[in-house]
Amino acid sequence: MTQIDSSILTSTPSSATLRALGERVQQGMLIFNGKFEVSVANGLVRELFGVDAAGSLGLGHQLEALLPPFALSQARETGSWIGSLPVGERLITLHLHQHSSAGEEAFLALFQHVNGPEDYERELQQRHAELRQAYLRLNGTQEKLLQSEKMASIGQLAAGVAHEINNPIGYVHSNLGSLQEYLRSLFTVIEAYERALRAPDPKALIPEIDDIRDRLDIDFISRDLPQLMAESREGIERVTRIVRDLKDFSYSGRDESWKLVDLHAGLESTINIIWNELKYKVTLERRYGELPMIECLPSELNQVYMNLLLNAGHAIADRGNIVVSTGVSGDEVWVEFKDNGSGISPELRQRIFDPFFTTKPVGSGTGLGLSISYGIINKHHGRIDLESTVGEGSCFRIVLPTRQPK
Repeated sequence: MTQIDSSILTSTPSSATLRALGERVQQGMLIFNGKFEVSVANGLVRELFGVDAAGSLGLGHQLEALLPPFALSQARETGSWIGSLPVGERLITLHLHQHSSAGEEAFLALFQHVNGPEDYERELQQRHAELRQAYLRLNGTQEKLLQSEKMASIGQLAAGVAHEINNPIGYVHSNLGSLQEYLRSLFTVIEAYERALRAPDPKALIPEIDDIRDRLDIDFISRDLPQLMAESREGIERVTRIVRDLKDFSYSGRDESWKLVDLHAGLESTINIIWNELKYKVTLERRYGELPMIECLPSELNQVYMNLLLNAGHAIADRGNIVVSTGVSGDEVWVEFKDNGSGISPELRQRIFDPFFTTKPVGSGTGLGLSISYGIINKHHGRIDLESTVGEGSCFRIVLPTRQPK
């Protein structure tokens, strides 16, 4: 509440005057302290709660039982709180105001009846609209945070992805140079054959043709050309696969719908993107079981895979192993990431999924990876189980339903 300059007032009204003024207010009025001890309760609020003047002292605790747990804290923080409370069969709008001075705290609660069915429905529609707007804002913020973390991860992997693309492009470029030389040699041989065909005695040019074939090593070219073309095609396919996986991974899931997908395809796509980050110190072992098609948001699950794989890689100091396993248990499937890295202490395990918590040096991580992963799996009505021993490694297991609840 706004503090009133005491110099404006010539005197402070008596308690009796305040109570008399409260009876004239066309709303239920309740004044109480931080312990819910009531000092003023007008007739409308007593009527609302069905008590007489003698029962006014208990109104504070009745209100305490009805208030949501965050109402007082919000009133203390911002000065006021507005909400709706069910009192009996009626819905009541409550305006709660707070004021503190000289170590004393006071609350003013103003109650407004919602009398008829139309008013009740209007109030519910208004609250529903407010809740929907708050949900949409929260959902939009979550999607932006999710996409931001995804793009930050790609930014950290950019050099590795560029390296993975540059390698096949490099040997395709080299192969094209060799192919150019091979074509020049082959055209030379073809021209020799054409001269022989136009000559009066073609057999007379056979020694010259053999000499050209030997000098240009045509036999080697005929053996090397298929291999050169196969390598070039493999390199282009490698680049195409990386670009496609990167595109799928970086895709914003705002319009993505739930679909039936193969989890193994998503795992391989993610491994393909981050492999350059892991391959110099990690031996990756796949132990895939036979999985049914899973109803999920694939791009979001791919982000979970990436976070867990990168965390496993970061937990390995010099050289180690990561085992990716999958399996089925009843109506659920599981994906497991097990490493033999440094492990996680019991104290850190309590905070590992907290937002912005990270054990990495400043500037090396946002602390959002595991928190976002936890939210994604929760959104899929699944869970993440963690087992870890310091000095031996960690195992993260994702458990998902095969079909989402209706």
